[in-house]
Amino acid sequence: MADEKPDLAWRVIGGLVGLATAWVARKALGFVWVKTTGKEPPVDPDSPEVSLGEAIGYAVLMGVGMSVAQIVVNRTAKKRYQAWRSVKQAAREL
Repeated sequence: MADEKPDLAWRVIGGLVGLATAWVARKALGFVWVKTTGKEPPVDPDSPEVSLGEAIGYAVLMGVGMSVAQIVVNRTAKKRYQAWRSVKQAAREL
């Protein structure tokens, strides 16, 4: 199954799911940052006005949070898509 070339529909769906996941995760993680630190997320973590600890903390939160969100959503979407395709294929065979 790993050798199979993904079909065009899944590539489009996967791309849209990825964009939506990134947007939602960024908003959610920004909300978590504000509630936890009481400050807005740094716009430019490379700026000297942002402390090193804050920049690293924000980078870790965003990196881990975005990766986890992408993995969970992509796996769930792929399972749903494959289930839909198998039902569709079974209906064709009838």
